[in-house]
Amino acid sequence: MNGKMLGHYQVLQKLGEGGMGVVYQATDSRLKRQVAIKLLHESFLQDAERLARFEREARILASLNHPNIAAIHGLEEDKGTRFLVLEFVSGDTLAERLSKGPLQVREALEIFRQVAEALEAAHEKGIIHRDLKPTNVKITPEGKVKVLDFGLARPAETPQAAMGLAQAPTITAEMTQASVVMGTAAYMSPEQACAKPLDARTDIWSFGCVLYEALTGTRMFKGATTTEVLAGILEREPDWSVLPEAVPENVRRLLRRCLQKDTRSRLHNIADARIELDEALASPAAELAARPVPRTRLA
Repeated sequence: MNGKMLGHYQVLQKLGEGGMGVVYQATDSRLKRQVAIKLLHESFLQDAERLARFEREARILASLNHPNIAAIHGLEEDKGTRFLVLEFVSGDTLAERLSKGPLQVREALEIFRQVAEALEAAHEKGIIHRDLKPTNVKITPEGKVKVLDFGLARPAETPQAAMGLAQAPTITAEMTQASVVMGTAAYMSPEQACAKPLDARTDIWSFGCVLYEALTGTRMFKGATTTEVLAGILEREPDWSVLPEAVPENVRRLLRRCLQKDTRSRLHNIADARIELDEALASPAAELAARPVPRTRLA
């Protein structure tokens, strides 16, 4: 694919791959700018449902105009190949940052304040992301956060049928072994794991999962299979003892509110998370100086 022309876009290199498609960096030869191009997997090109989801992603992104959400430039076609033209975001994903160990507390709060702003903008439009995870959070060299991949996004309060391939969250590399079902299990809310109707609170759970991981350097619930991970989500409580001592008390409370298994007890509005993080960041810098924590890789 490298070097291939899609319309007036020259493909440069592969950036990533998910359950639905592949993303490449490309050059827009007309406007002389870098873009990201997302193509459906070839096996889905004749799948009417997948094509409809692809177009839905384009419409959802077009309805969102926020500095913390990667923008869409267009939905195009070249010789029968349909593709999304997206904003190219330089920098590392949060997953790449976390592969080196947990973040310093202030850095984590800065990043997640921006993630909360992105989710707040989407929720105000009635859109839930449904697949928030470290690989879908990009951090530019200047520290700007961009939330990526609204391929599984949908209007809130839409009933879900039993989870199947078309509705499952994006598969991750470690979940391709035998006996493992499709899904980014580590970041599913309990209601998503049970294929229940979803609203904005499913994103709030995922937000809490990813913030916990950023602060501790470890996933909240681990297991050799998706079944084991989902059992943890449904039955166990997080290990709060691994949070660094420097995490402010209001952020600890926020995490507990985000990670309530019962949606009635969970934080209802991501804007409240943003407010709590703003307050923590307004504290004296000394209070947020991260104490040494083990620099372990994610299990």
